[in-house]
Amino acid sequence: MENQGSGVNNRSFLSVKDALQRIIKDISTVSTEEVSLTSALDRVTAEDVKARRSQPPVAVSSMDGYAVKSEDVTNVPSKLIRVASVPAGREYTKKLKNGEAVRIFTGAPVPKGADTIVIQEDVIASSETDGSEITIVKGAKKGVYIRRSGLDFKNGEIGIPKNKRLTSRDIGLAASMNVPWILVRRRPRIAILATGDEIVRPGESASKNQIVSSNSYMLHAFMTALGADVQILGIAPDNTDTIGALAREAYGSDLLVTTGGASVGEHDLIQKALSTDKFGKQGLNLNFWKIAMRPGKPLIFGELQQKPFIGLPGNPVSTMICGLIFLKPAIETMLGLEHKQETVFASLSKDLHKNDERQDYLRAYYFDTKKGEKIVEPFPLQDSSMMANLAKANCLIVREPFDKKRKKGDTVKIIKLDTCF
Repeated sequence: MENQGSGVNNRSFLSVKDALQRIIKDISTVSTEEVSLTSALDRVTAEDVKARRSQPPVAVSSMDGYAVKSEDVTNVPSKLIRVASVPAGREYTKKLKNGEAVRIFTGAPVPKGADTIVIQEDVIASSETDGSEITIVKGAKKGVYIRRSGLDFKNGEIGIPKNKRLTSRDIGLAASMNVPWILVRRRPRIAILATGDEIVRPGESASKNQIVSSNSYMLHAFMTALGADVQILGIAPDNTDTIGALAREAYGSDLLVTTGGASVGEHDLIQKALSTDKFGKQGLNLNFWKIAMRPGKPLIFGELQQKPFIGLPGNPVSTMICGLIFLKPAIETMLGLEHKQETVFASLSKDLHKNDERQDYLRAYYFDTKKGEKIVEPFPLQDSSMMANLAKANCLIVREPFDKKRKKGDTVKIIKLDTCF
């Protein structure tokens, strides 16, 4: 881990891109486990999932009708003798001869000697008994309505690639391939610790000088949706011993995330509480602190108890946006997924002042016009404590450092906020 040391320059701000690269570099994929199909939804494959049989295993009929030799139905009407009836799951064991037909149903194996299916609507049958005569009134070319063996997939073929988050369709495919268990990445174990004298849990009595803590619950929901196994350690008051004691409970986790106490104020105690003075050799090995980002400048990244540690700012909007930009890629890396932050472009509904040296993420709402144009409207207030605005937002406007003044109608880059955020 690249170490800036505890004496990092307060004026030395990393770019968002550099900070993300450092985090990804020091995050490792987690180990694997086998899960049953009923427990596999949203899990990430740790190896290619291969078919254990071909589908269909033999050539089968795709329609209800009659299996015949195509040469017998070249000239119609033609008369044939029904010799058997074959439903799905059974077979006609003899070889079909010229002048014969087998009543067949969807999914049933095509008899040997037959090379086409005449659908039942094109057949006149006076009886439904074997040995009766049928009349073909419309012929069928060779191969019609026959699903060849391995049409869907073949034995040994890769059906689901490694490092893929499993959908319900994937699980259906795995079942079809006769795969009852899938090797997946285990869920990353992540511990959350909130800090601050001023915060209380939801439902607890709060004075006018306190606020109800939301960060732990937001992060718990967000990271759980991403596939992590999340533990809330509680709320630590502004006391280095208590912060350190609760942080020790994260031992065994793959990542510790704290909220609050990451800045430079008298009560911002995270770095001091997790220092080598308190933890010994397993104390905080600082990689970086502070990034050129708004909201979310006071972000800490390092190693604690020989595992990655991320210290998020305390304001809830800052916490969640840093979660989107940094925690999401970290979890995806743990799961073996490639991180790609998808962005689209939209036209501004109002002017924006020029940006300063920090990369800015403005809470906003976008919509599509009847003409198909995407319009985005930034909220007038962008305070990092305003959770109501974040909840209403469906996107973030991304402004690069020193971005010029933007006018109404200008095109800007946005990040759509998906359902797990």
